[in-house]
Amino acid sequence: MVAAHDTVPTGLLRIEDCLDADGGIVVPPGTTLISLIERNIASVGDSIAYRYLDHSGSGEPHAVELSWAELGVRLRAIGARIQAVAGRGDRVAILAPQGLEFVAGFFAAIKAGTIAVPLFAPELPGHAERLEIALRDARPSVVLTTAAVREVVEAFLGSHGVGSPAGAPQVIVIDEVPDEAGDAFAATELDMDDVSHLQYTGGSTRPPVGVEITHRAVGFNLLQMILSIDMLDRNTHGVSWLPLYHDMGLSMIGFPTVYGGHSTLMSPTAFIRRPRRWIDALAAGSRDARVVTAAPNFAYEWTAQRGVPEPGADIDLSRVVMIIGSEPVSAGAIASFNDAFAPFGLPPTAIKPSYGIAEATLLVSTTDTPSAHTVTYVDRAELSAGRVAPVSSDAPDRLAQVSCGRVARSEWAVIVDPETAAELPDGRVGEIWLQGDNIGRGYWGRPEDTRRTFGARLHSVLDADSHSAGAVPGGNWLRTGDLGFYHRDELYVTGRLADLLVIGGRAHYPQDIEGTVADAASLVRRGYVVAYAADGAEAVTILAERAAGTARADVQAAVEAIRELVTRRHGVAVADVRVLPAGAIPRTTSGKLARWACRAEARHRRPAIR
Repeated sequence: MVAAHDTVPTGLLRIEDCLDADGGIVVPPGTTLISLIERNIASVGDSIAYRYLDHSGSGEPHAVELSWAELGVRLRAIGARIQAVAGRGDRVAILAPQGLEFVAGFFAAIKAGTIAVPLFAPELPGHAERLEIALRDARPSVVLTTAAVREVVEAFLGSHGVGSPAGAPQVIVIDEVPDEAGDAFAATELDMDDVSHLQYTGGSTRPPVGVEITHRAVGFNLLQMILSIDMLDRNTHGVSWLPLYHDMGLSMIGFPTVYGGHSTLMSPTAFIRRPRRWIDALAAGSRDARVVTAAPNFAYEWTAQRGVPEPGADIDLSRVVMIIGSEPVSAGAIASFNDAFAPFGLPPTAIKPSYGIAEATLLVSTTDTPSAHTVTYVDRAELSAGRVAPVSSDAPDRLAQVSCGRVARSEWAVIVDPETAAELPDGRVGEIWLQGDNIGRGYWGRPEDTRRTFGARLHSVLDADSHSAGAVPGGNWLRTGDLGFYHRDELYVTGRLADLLVIGGRAHYPQDIEGTVADAASLVRRGYVVAYAADGAEAVTILAERAAGTARADVQAAVEAIRELVTRRHGVAVADVRVLPAGAIPRTTSGKLARWACRAEARHRRPAIR
């Protein structure tokens, strides 16, 4: 059993009530995102639920806050307007900028008995295609937006002809709905197995698809997160700039609902323009309590480059927990961030490499709270052959692999041969398969894809030391499409199965080759490289963005250095090296490299070396 770290205010959900006699997670009957919010309104209504730091002006950010009681008023008002034009189970898309209006719109759509579809306003540059794909797939009856972007939203909907079979979606402007509208709200009974929202995948290896997330799944995963990251102290709060349409971003507004805490939010743009803002918000929050945040690799690298305070600044990060994930975790990103912020009290145990995917609501595994992250060096050639052979940190053909820790409570992850569906032993690379109540229901409108991905069955399990022990015998498993292995009972993620480059009969991980490219030439912007094999090609093509301050660098010399090191280190031929200006390589809305988009684009045009 887990004991809470402090006294639970009367009426709030207690962790003890969510665990069975064996310590397994059991979501109490009738628990939904809305029932959790209603608990908070009744018990800690005057407490802050969400704070948004608006950096749109000059100088210090303007803080806007919503208490739980105020949030409740807004949910009824917006929900009533939704109910006036949409029925139960209709999709309601949120096309709004980052802010408290987005938070209120998301929860209001769920409270109204509809299915929320968190997306983004069309003003997000470079992602119009993703937005159109998601809207055409979800076919919303209603679009929630704000006055600031209403015109651009309506123009986008009109020009792309998206909507439900009944016609164009009704547009509701969140910040123009008066509180009094809530008088017309009709209470709606929600079932734990109802779909609360569609979470569209990031689109790093394929066009985005909508994962059906139920109330049971989201509640279960939030409890897993709280237990895994040790957020039992109710003074713990979140700080996040992550987009609210992304699964990691949604989790940062989700976990306060469980125990009446709060999260401080800011926009991704505010972070990108000045990453120091993230650090300042973390330091401000940690003065009073423990603070949890999350971000992918590039954010830690970017902040280490551009967000380090001046020596002696009043910055204390000693009470910060920092989750890193959404892609194979970079040991270099962690090292650079730790080196940069150790002088400001950042403990070596602060950064928690984790693994999560939208199909599992989010969290799958994370590093134990009291522990520092683990880096295991393995032989590159052996890993390509599907075997894990640990080597010393100075071995000539070493490859650093960062552990994603232990699998969350009441969840099972097995390593499987994707061809035979047989469980593989520790030290073998295979596809990661998952089982647990945090798994989504399937893909919206895609029954065949749902069957293949969410309905997998294990053909065989290990006779001893099986990681399936305790899972539902003969039950369905989720095929993640991710490759990984177990080493010393910890889960490692090596990459995406769809990204794997098979050249000359040998498998290569693209991020490994991409790291080599950055090692080969200082002209290359690290983390902004894509390596792929064209259809049927026995050689790799490389796209690399220029690093800042390299306008006068010799491009041809850099290209030759890249060719030489990639061939020598990986034993593959290089078909083409294309050096591009900063920002040219497409990325997903969460900041990951959109490799599928690069491959697709390459079929139609060849960017020139510059």
